[in-house]
Amino acid sequence: MNAHIPALTGGGQVMAIVPQTFEETFRMARTVVASGLAPAALIGKLTGDDAASAVAVAIMSGAELGLKPMVSLRSFTVINGKPALYGDGLINVVRMSGKVAYLRTGCEERGGKLVGFCEAKRLDTGEEKRVEFSQDDAIRARLWDERPTVRKQVWENKEKVWKDGLPNDAPWYRFPQRMLAWRAAGYCLRELFGDVLGGIRDEFEVREIAEAEEMRDITPPAAAENKPTPPKPPKPPAPPSAKTIEAEPEKPAEASEFNLGDFLDEIETALAGAKDEADVEEIWNDFDAPAVLETEGHDDMIEAAFAIKTRRLAQISSLNAG
Repeated sequence: MNAHIPALTGGGQVMAIVPQTFEETFRMARTVVASGLAPAALIGKLTGDDAASAVAVAIMSGAELGLKPMVSLRSFTVINGKPALYGDGLINVVRMSGKVAYLRTGCEERGGKLVGFCEAKRLDTGEEKRVEFSQDDAIRARLWDERPTVRKQVWENKEKVWKDGLPNDAPWYRFPQRMLAWRAAGYCLRELFGDVLGGIRDEFEVREIAEAEEMRDITPPAAAENKPTPPKPPKPPAPPSAKTIEAEPEKPAEASEFNLGDFLDEIETALAGAKDEADVEEIWNDFDAPAVLETEGHDDMIEAAFAIKTRRLAQISSLNAG
């Protein structure tokens, strides 16, 4: 019975399946989605052809950079419709181009602070470059994060609620050395190998740009429209009495318009006068920033308010230590 079973042979060359047309690309994308191998960071909550479209975009974006389909899926993500490379994917694309004489990344300590660096040299032109991205650079860019716990939104009973004291899983807190090195590599490689990368950025930089674009317009819709409200008709006069004649009518208090920038400046100014952690907590509770910002429709700025408090606590700790 075994005479009809073909014998297994070895020594064949392993080759990747590379689609040549859009139909072949989409067919491969559907297969990846159906198999469950599509990265969750790439497709998110998409299903069916929507998920296959995201996979196909990643495959086609990688093909333009010389990446094979499955390598593209491991290297690419899509943020707000823009393809972006993971940090190691960016380095991988440049190395595969054959135009690199050397490429080194790392992180070193200098003056008690971390400094990420990337240095590379082109093989074809001989150009070389070294770019550094320091801890101070990350602090100025509001990327540095030293909080062990944060306030985040979580799902409870099918609703999103804010919770304090949750573990900080941000990459800048968990992997600061790697993030500094990758940020330096992103700047260095895009400048030195712009023809290879074709304008592709790394994942974290694209995500930060997307968040900044979403937070740019903070004008309330009603104020943006500038539609004048018609005056209300006057109330009929009340019958005169002794009290109304003697006392002047009280003027209705005008509601002051909430100013986000002034509110955050007031918090920072008040906290600057705090001498210890107890003063910081008392001032913070008086402002009740999370509740105020949520009421005024500025939920996205709660983290910024917490950052002001965290900076002041860090300053007080350093002063006490000295």
